[in-house]
Amino acid sequence: MAATPQSPSSSFANIAKIPELRKRLLFSAALLAVYRIGVYVTTPGVDRSVMQRIVSGEGGFLGLFNMFSGGALENLSIFALGIMPYVSASIILQLLSVVIPKLESLQREGELGRRKINQYTRYGTIVLSLIQGVGIASYLQSLNNLGYGRVVADPGFGFTALTVLTLTTGTAFIMWLGEQITDRGIGNGISLIIFSGIVARMPSAVYDTYRFATQDLLEPITPVFILGLIVLVVGCIIFFERGMRKIPIQYAKRMVGRKIYGGQSTHLPLKINMSGVIPPIFASSLLLFPQTIAQVVDFSWVQTVRNTIQPGTWLYNTLYVGLIVFFCFFYTSVQFNPVDVADNIKKYGGFIPGIRPGKKTAEYIDRVLSRITVGGALYISAICILPTLLQTQLNVPFYFGGTALLIVVGVALDTAQQIESHLITRHYDGFAGPKGKRIRGRKG
Repeated sequence: MAATPQSPSSSFANIAKIPELRKRLLFSAALLAVYRIGVYVTTPGVDRSVMQRIVSGEGGFLGLFNMFSGGALENLSIFALGIMPYVSASIILQLLSVVIPKLESLQREGELGRRKINQYTRYGTIVLSLIQGVGIASYLQSLNNLGYGRVVADPGFGFTALTVLTLTTGTAFIMWLGEQITDRGIGNGISLIIFSGIVARMPSAVYDTYRFATQDLLEPITPVFILGLIVLVVGCIIFFERGMRKIPIQYAKRMVGRKIYGGQSTHLPLKINMSGVIPPIFASSLLLFPQTIAQVVDFSWVQTVRNTIQPGTWLYNTLYVGLIVFFCFFYTSVQFNPVDVADNIKKYGGFIPGIRPGKKTAEYIDRVLSRITVGGALYISAICILPTLLQTQLNVPFYFGGTALLIVVGVALDTAQQIESHLITRHYDGFAGPKGKRIRGRKG
């Protein structure tokens, strides 16, 4: 008897019928709640109200850092560093694996090598947290001279040591929360932590937009335009994040004893956006770094660079798009090696129809990957430049765009894919129903 199609509501109801999945979801929600509570625990010796005025008044790098920390920076919480030291450490290790043969061999050792790399990532996270903690402690003490008020009540070595210890411990705890969610919960823990921080700040953005509209600071049609644009941007992100180029692969038949193996056809999926949100994060950090340095260092050339590269100017937008395109190609080349893929296909008796195995296959894959990466880089650039254009042209507070929406939509797709895998494994229909296509996350 054919299965009766289920409605989306019944598909969600099936989640509660699987004890393991229900336990994983509750576990993930509980740890995310712990993280959100910790965001409001202030570091000792800091005036939170003064810091909130500084972050809202300065913007720039502080605003970007505050977004990824889920508002922890403006509260000067114990989680002010956020999870970014862990993300930076993992990216640095991936880049070093290209030039250090030992790290490259560890990546090929399977589960044992992955555990070793994770251990190195943890050590790197602590080192980066210590360095950034010293920088933030020094920066907080320098903010006393900006005129907003005394951020630090008692500056000195004692405050620096206590701040470094507090912030490093907070980052280590967030890292542990993320790993626990990944192992015992649902979804990628680190991504969900960043996701929760961004989503938690969206209600305040909605309220600000509503307040501007009620105070006649915005045209009546502007909120409707923003809402429609949000829907359009989310649709574009879903379309491109799920988009891929499938390269057909044919495996030759071979006889082992009296049995014939192989002969099946499959495909090699190449994602349009293989680099994820790494390019806009790196590009934003590089462009906003001079503004942060200019707040502490009073050199004329630093001030000149700061005034030249102001967000919203044509030079800033041009450099931003250029850096995004560069990091898209660079990070994709680090993650995906066409030579290794071609060797693996050849090793198992596979070939691309019309292409010779080996070197020609690697060149073909590299050529296809380069072409679709151009489209992916242009897509990311368009999404990330949209908030800047709206703020400069329409003068509206457009929070729902750029890197934030890329992270939110991408993490939502990945988490939905994992939930759907649990449902299908236990003979339940997924979110798309029995006849619909499966939800694909950013990793396919």
